[in-house]
Amino acid sequence: MTSGRPRLLLIEDDPNLSAIMASYLRGYEVIVAADGGSGLTSALESPVDVMVVDRMLPVMEGTEVVRRLRRARVKTPILMLTALGTVADKVEGLDSGANDYLVKPFDFDELEARLRALLRSYDDDAGGLEIGDWDFRPADRIINSPYIGPIVLTPRESDLLELLARHPDRTYSRDDILAAVFSPTDSPGTVDTYVHYLRQKTEQTVILTIRRKGYRLGTL
Repeated sequence: MTSGRPRLLLIEDDPNLSAIMASYLRGYEVIVAADGGSGLTSALESPVDVMVVDRMLPVMEGTEVVRRLRRARVKTPILMLTALGTVADKVEGLDSGANDYLVKPFDFDELEARLRALLRSYDDDAGGLEIGDWDFRPADRIINSPYIGPIVLTPRESDLLELLARHPDRTYSRDDILAAVFSPTDSPGTVDTYVHYLRQKTEQTVILTIRRKGYRLGTL
């Protein structure tokens, strides 16, 4: 987290709501963007500690903003704010890469509580992830073997392993992994290649192949 007040990027096209939220969230340094395009540019050019992104935005829809940020390896926690409250809408928002979802109208105390939770989670990212007896440090791109010590991963290897390690019960298709970790121009075979690299550096069981579905975290 940055020093001083946490920096919050609010991407919201309703100027009245933006003004109210900025006034209420006095503990944050609030930066406001009024459309998806300018919000995406701001997020890519100026790091913040947390984001609140409206679902329905001019220029670029909120879920597309989030998808592009995740493809650009921006890991800042994102709360999606929307008037669309169906289960399908929530699932789409979360699948785009948002960390949390709050439906309008909302209580400001709940908004603040959710932002605090996201910031705690973000601070915890600097710590390690356990994969069996191995300790994975995504921030350093190192996985520590109990047998031979630290193993350095490439950025893509680390991003792929982190995706699976943070959601150990989920099976990801190759397309899911391409969207989250690699470039949209890469082929599905790129995923297979990097799975192979990770298995070579660690053990074959680090990533499980789920037939006709994709990959999920294994054991070490």
